[in-house]
Amino acid sequence: MKRPFICCAEWGVVGTPLLLASIAFGQETVSTSREADQRVAIVAEVIVTGSNIPTAEEVGPNPVDTYRPADIEKLGIRNATDLTTFLPQEAGGTVNLNIGNGGDGTVQFNVRGLLAKETLVLVDGKRVAFGSLNGVGFGSGVDINLLPFPMIDHIDILKDGASAVYGSDAVAGVVNFFLIHKFRGLEIGGSYGNTNLGASNDMGEWEAWIKAGTGDDKTNIVVIADFWQRTGGLFSRDRDLSSNAFQIPWGGVDARNGDAPGRIGRTRRLLPRMFFGPGGLPLPGVNTPLPHSAPNAATSPFYKFPGFPFQVLAGLPVVNPNAYPGAPGVIGPNAAFFFPQFGTKYRGGGDYFRFNFAAVTPALPTADRQAFYGSFTRDLCDKYLTVFADFKYVRSFFDAALAAVPFVPDPFGFSPSGRQGISVPIVNAWNPFTVADATIPNFFPDGSGLPVTTGVRFRALKDTDPTRHEKFTYWDSLFDVGLRGEMGEFGEYFKTWNWELGFRYSRNEGQDLSVNGASQPGLREALLDTDPATAFDPFLNFNAHNTKAARSRVYVTLHNSGEYELPLGYATINGDLFSLPAGPVSFALGGEYDAPRWTRDRDALNTTFQTIGSVDGGSARVNRDVWSIYQEVRVPFTSPTWNFPGLYSLEVDFAEREEWYSQNTSAVLPSGAFPFQPAAHSQYNAQKPKVSVRWQPLDPKWIGGLILRGSYTEAFHAPALSEISPASTQGIAETAFDPLTNQSYEFGVFMIGNPNLQPEVAYEWSYGAVYSPKWIKGLTLSADWWHIDMRSIASLLGTQFTVDLNNPDLVIRGPPEIPGRPGPIILVINPNENLTGAIFEGLDCTWLSRAEFQISPDTKRFGIAGEFIPPGFTLTGSLPWNRANFSLFYDGPADTWLQGLDTGAVIHYTGQYEDDNVSLTGLPKPQTPRSGPLPWRARKVREWLTLDLIASYTFNLPPPALAEVPGLAKDGGKNFKMKDGKEKQVSPVSTAEYNSCGWRAWLNNTTITLGMQNVFDADPPFVADSFENGYDESLATIKGRFWYVQLKKRF
Repeated sequence: MKRPFICCAEWGVVGTPLLLASIAFGQETVSTSREADQRVAIVAEVIVTGSNIPTAEEVGPNPVDTYRPADIEKLGIRNATDLTTFLPQEAGGTVNLNIGNGGDGTVQFNVRGLLAKETLVLVDGKRVAFGSLNGVGFGSGVDINLLPFPMIDHIDILKDGASAVYGSDAVAGVVNFFLIHKFRGLEIGGSYGNTNLGASNDMGEWEAWIKAGTGDDKTNIVVIADFWQRTGGLFSRDRDLSSNAFQIPWGGVDARNGDAPGRIGRTRRLLPRMFFGPGGLPLPGVNTPLPHSAPNAATSPFYKFPGFPFQVLAGLPVVNPNAYPGAPGVIGPNAAFFFPQFGTKYRGGGDYFRFNFAAVTPALPTADRQAFYGSFTRDLCDKYLTVFADFKYVRSFFDAALAAVPFVPDPFGFSPSGRQGISVPIVNAWNPFTVADATIPNFFPDGSGLPVTTGVRFRALKDTDPTRHEKFTYWDSLFDVGLRGEMGEFGEYFKTWNWELGFRYSRNEGQDLSVNGASQPGLREALLDTDPATAFDPFLNFNAHNTKAARSRVYVTLHNSGEYELPLGYATINGDLFSLPAGPVSFALGGEYDAPRWTRDRDALNTTFQTIGSVDGGSARVNRDVWSIYQEVRVPFTSPTWNFPGLYSLEVDFAEREEWYSQNTSAVLPSGAFPFQPAAHSQYNAQKPKVSVRWQPLDPKWIGGLILRGSYTEAFHAPALSEISPASTQGIAETAFDPLTNQSYEFGVFMIGNPNLQPEVAYEWSYGAVYSPKWIKGLTLSADWWHIDMRSIASLLGTQFTVDLNNPDLVIRGPPEIPGRPGPIILVINPNENLTGAIFEGLDCTWLSRAEFQISPDTKRFGIAGEFIPPGFTLTGSLPWNRANFSLFYDGPADTWLQGLDTGAVIHYTGQYEDDNVSLTGLPKPQTPRSGPLPWRARKVREWLTLDLIASYTFNLPPPALAEVPGLAKDGGKNFKMKDGKEKQVSPVSTAEYNSCGWRAWLNNTTITLGMQNVFDADPPFVADSFENGYDESLATIKGRFWYVQLKKRF
């Protein structure tokens, strides 16, 4: 499958220069003169992400964007979630703290949109542990929320494959977080922000930090502590877009849920007066039907059929669906059912028809984080031997709340075709019916069956809190220790050689407390009870609740935990081998040993698949050993000191990495439909090369700096430990078409890992140009075409595809309802397999300018910097074709009281893209998204534009002048004889006014920042494919207008 993408930008300034501006410091400008080249020559060489060889070049052969704290602040980015929703390199399709239903409290980066598992995340150039609570069968990634901004020195984003340099996972790119290792003085800071100035309710965010550092020319010590908290939380009901899951007026579907109290099957409801009747304990005939009062729901005086306008074929409506509040709008051309309305607008009705879970769910759940970091560096023998050690500890918490638990699946395991809900025995003390509509065969030991009423719908709205919770807590630690040094002491030849030997231990522990879920054994016992005081009543109305005795038997808190640890050791050496006329041939050589271990321990009810409302699955233990060696050589063929016409500077990098993998998975005990899985062992290896070219054809003095660059690399991605465990993870119930019964209905789905998965491979190339015109100072343009050919992609087969295969080991069916016909599907097992390949390609365009505009000779000049990087259409679905940030800032003039002023505006832009038209139109062919059975439902997601305002002021007071007082000593004091003949110590006036604890000293080096995100309080665009809150939570946020104030003091 090939998914091409071609997009470029043309950006012009028309009229006043203040209309368009942006800031992005992702790439340094190209030197445009010999003087600039000379300046580069004296800059210390450093290792840039994408290579293991130090360099002083400002523009290398690999496309790398660098962001420092000042750059991040001027993009309006305040946390890790903002980093994923604002940066153009992040293409969506990942998890962050915007996601409450399905989020796990982590934030994962996704370059190019190829899924987060294809992006390698490093900390100080080395790997760290993945999140520990990942589900079996899914890929995983590093939680960047565990890296608070006060600890970060800068971030490098490499938009190119790098498996030859870093090994597995570096398919789409690399994100490298460099922590602070050198700091002088003391910094104390804090910030507070809130959403209460817009349509949203009160949701506050606190952050406070302290940063201290000391040292000399041999020693550096840094200590940082950070605290962050999101209080109150923002609820779905706070914003118009997310307030109702009835999304037909927006062009979506009715996403409300049918599992709510007071329903039998798909059609029957309690009478409205009883449905909305009194709450409290069960009162027969008031808030629950009289027990055993009618044969069935069709004959009961307590139930009726409300109907819907678009269900006229099933009978005329008995209850007007517009009689109860609902979302505004009518069924239009984008609706699932195209049925024109006459006489009244169809509002979908309220909870009487379908439960609007958006009325109780949080859109942005509460969360908090505490982090501590320390760094120590000491030169023992000048630079020939340096010892270093780092330690980081972070605790994070995320309260992912969902609507109260719906009672699905049936605790008796009985699922007649087309019947949703649970089965309730006729003997239940609260069952209002006397005639069973089904019998569960062989239920009792003597072989007799259990008569039941099927299709009873219930949700624990009043039995528990209106929401159930997944409370995620992570404890993450990282420890580094090592030695490094220069080798010049061994002789002149080794003066450029450097070495490093180190060990890192990274560990992520996680706990998931599933609160207000239900126990299937407890529910079965309570439904079989004949005592009204202790029996469970699933026939209650919308407001009532069960007795305390019944609730205590059914509702539970489940304990799940995980642990991911990564010890690694490494050794590396680099330097110059010999010199050519154009310069030295440099090399890097190293080896590494990684030993990741992942453990997932689930609650006993989860491992036996006996819960309702919690994710069931097996426990897992997987370990892996990885041995790696790598080598890299950089050869300069020409350079500014030795060149030919058309070859002013030409260098080529050759890199290669070999890795050997050995992994083991634990045995999985049999449970339900899953047979015993023995422990497994597998091995494979990889050898991947990369070639990069940097070519500067002309001397910058002629046309400016022009650099052509390109690369070819072979990348690979070893299956994540969570993908190769043979254990399973429960998915959400899905509806699919069963070709054997010729029906579409809902059934359970489980994902399962595969110990025999092989690594994904990718063949990538890119080429581009970076140009800084001689005639326009500060302007840099770049364009890079990239191509990724992925093969043997590890992925789940998909529910419908698995059903079509009808493999009896994967498609579990119940007893036949009609003799001689296949039984209904009750469970589908969705396995992980190495599937076919896909081709991704696109064009990155960048405009980075350092131009200055001046309105009039007596006004301050404005600096402008800009970036435009449109990502391509990728694996995770339909993604925006272009994203950009534009910003304009004004710095106060020096030597005036405005010199500390820094104020500006930021515009965040996400362009249009196709919605999930494959699902909307009913035709699973991405190449033809606007055809299929329902072509009128195809739609585009509109563009989104938000404005941020930021203003800060730093007090830079001049140092106090020690003005001398006539007649006094220069040391600031003297015994002065008074008129009475006594002597008195007198101090100069200036010394008394400027003291180290005075208010001026406290005010000096203090920065006050005021800011506002999304000034116009705009909702993100509606996305029909988004189940939760109606928008793409990986690309946008629904918090609306958010103001904040920040105070920072440097000592």
